[in-house]
Amino acid sequence: MKINAGDTVWVLTSAALVLFMTPGLALFYGGMVRAKNVLAMLMQNFFCLGLVSVIWAFLTYSLAFGGTGKWIGNFDFVGLKDAAQIYPTGFEGLTIPPLAFMAFQMMFAIITPALITGAIADRMKFSAWVLFLGLWAILVYAPIAHWVFSPAGWLFDRGALDFAGGTVVHINAGIGALAAILVLGKRKGWPGHPMPPHSLPLTLIGAGILWFGWFGFNAGSALAGNALAAQALVNTHMAAAAAMLGWLIVERVKTGHATTLGAASGLVAGLVAITPCAGFVGGLAPLVIGAIAGGVCMLAVGMKFKFGYDDSLDVIGVHLVGGVLGSILLGLFADVTVNAAGRDGVFFGGGWGLFGEQVLAVVATVVYSFVVTFIIMFVLNKVMPGGVRVEEEDEQIGLDQTQHAETGYALELV
Repeated sequence: MKINAGDTVWVLTSAALVLFMTPGLALFYGGMVRAKNVLAMLMQNFFCLGLVSVIWAFLTYSLAFGGTGKWIGNFDFVGLKDAAQIYPTGFEGLTIPPLAFMAFQMMFAIITPALITGAIADRMKFSAWVLFLGLWAILVYAPIAHWVFSPAGWLFDRGALDFAGGTVVHINAGIGALAAILVLGKRKGWPGHPMPPHSLPLTLIGAGILWFGWFGFNAGSALAGNALAAQALVNTHMAAAAAMLGWLIVERVKTGHATTLGAASGLVAGLVAITPCAGFVGGLAPLVIGAIAGGVCMLAVGMKFKFGYDDSLDVIGVHLVGGVLGSILLGLFADVTVNAAGRDGVFFGGGWGLFGEQVLAVVATVVYSFVVTFIIMFVLNKVMPGGVRVEEEDEQIGLDQTQHAETGYALELV
């Protein structure tokens, strides 16, 4: 075990940055809901920090990275047994402690289901969220993480690339969100009744924290403080910047206005799209990927009105669509001179092989996550007294009071 202090410091710092993204996500989403639901949104996100961490230690780290099976891990690391001494299969060459790798990956497991909260906002029982979260972390996140992130996984073994979670995090959460809301149903009054964000300043603060934390998310996935981490960091920033501009341009042409919510959503779309590509592309590719993602995702958020699914805070339009775009565009822009562990895409003389593997990875993630998430929600809706959704009166009052007996803002006239 050859431990490099600089690499270790960078990965541990990156783990902290990724952890900070979940509170950032809470603020990003919290500002977009109505004031009567802000604490419920914050709570759903913060609760992920607790429950997913405990489940990760007891079981899901082992299921995601244990053993050599191509479909799912084993129980080698259950209860973090030997996690401080033994590297997962395929990671023996790392220059960081095994426990640093475990901690870094745990932060990904936390934020992935947290993304789903934006779609189910304003109408899901907290008790139902607790059960859903635990089951989803075990039955959905762990297998897909094993397929894509573990060298033993079947998609990894086939040559599909995902530097930091385009499939594992964003497509997984995005399509899972669609399955969840199909069972949950629409918010009372949607789409006829306006439901504007109650605090766009909170949303912009959250977006800034996400941008900041994403440097750990993507550059930390180099798992070392090296040139690849620097490339990933630059790619991350450039894609976010280009995507913000792409979103705002399309928004201005389409609606006549460039909005602050559009700026926040656009930069996140760019961050999503560059996530699978961050350590495999270079040059101007991140600007192109980001600009495409910003414009396309801006148009994609309107799909919910056309097809009638109530994705409250546009998780599907941003994370699912952005994740799919980034994962597939990687098949075009991947450059082996950036990362020798990658493959050349179509534009760099690699032919259509990588592109095909990227499409396969997207389809496999979409199908598995959608089906299993739908089954989880469907069963919970049947077995829980009253189902997974709050009563109509509770929804009208707001989830802050009915689920948590609290109020986000205690305003009094003096």
